[in-house]
Amino acid sequence: MSMVVGVRFKNAGKLYYFDPGPLWPVAGDFIIVETMRGIEYAQCILGVQKINEEDITAPLKPVLRIATHEDTLQHKSNLESEKSVYQVCHQKIDEHRLDMKLVKVEYTFDRNKLTAYFTSGGRVDFRTLVKDLAATFMTRIELKQIGVRDEAKMLGGLGSCGRPLCCSEFLGDFEPVSIKMAKEQNLSLNPTKISGVCGRLMCCLKYEQEQYERARKLLPQIGRDVMTPDGRGTVVEINTLKENVKVRIPKGSDGYEYKEFLGTLVQRIVPPPAVKQTRSQEDKTIKKNEKPKAYIVPDTEDDDSHHMAATEATVAEHNMHIN
Repeated sequence: MSMVVGVRFKNAGKLYYFDPGPLWPVAGDFIIVETMRGIEYAQCILGVQKINEEDITAPLKPVLRIATHEDTLQHKSNLESEKSVYQVCHQKIDEHRLDMKLVKVEYTFDRNKLTAYFTSGGRVDFRTLVKDLAATFMTRIELKQIGVRDEAKMLGGLGSCGRPLCCSEFLGDFEPVSIKMAKEQNLSLNPTKISGVCGRLMCCLKYEQEQYERARKLLPQIGRDVMTPDGRGTVVEINTLKENVKVRIPKGSDGYEYKEFLGTLVQRIVPPPAVKQTRSQEDKTIKKNEKPKAYIVPDTEDDDSHHMAATEATVAEHNMHIN
């Protein structure tokens, strides 16, 4: 077990673990930590606690100190400087005529490194741009290409539901989403209705997927015969969220009525398994392509010679008796 604290560098970023050392920050405190990028300003999300060593990536970086008032002012100054830096970087990209879209720029807390995030349809040779930016800002420059989902997460916005984007509000990681989820939830497959502002499938398709998978195992399929409290019928519609089924029940000689029932009140009717007739293999199958048996035909020439020899011996014996 190791003592750690959980921190985030952004409002909806990934949770990282750090070694608190002798410090004891609580959830909500702002702290200064050492990262691979350099010194960073972060917020403590999880207070000091013990976790298994298998759940962390060693070695842990240390927490340098709990942020002071001066540290908070320095962080705000960095955020203000990033706005003007963004404009300069955008201008430099246009001067070098590079096919890339600048999304955001970030300073480390100590301003030893400037990271510029961009999107592009392919690979971009930005070596000359990096040299130009390094000479302009007199610091280390890193250009990092990101995807459209990360772009939406950084910029934020409003979704089709009218609320702020989930990825920029509370999602730490992007969950895999597939078109199969939209089909199982009976949603329209129109790309404009199931895609987010990033142009990819909406992350919220994942939220209710477990409920749909559980209900799909509980409820009978459409078209299956079931036994209801009102008799036998056929399932014509399923409400996964309410876990209800609509059943068509015969009424009279040529009529039907439709009723809704809870999934727990209907029972599937399983047809009896087909009975397989078995026979012995000798009676069931006919041997095909069977070669005829080989018979030994006696040699006629040898038989004639034996017959002639026997005849000559009989004649000779008869002549001896005469004599």
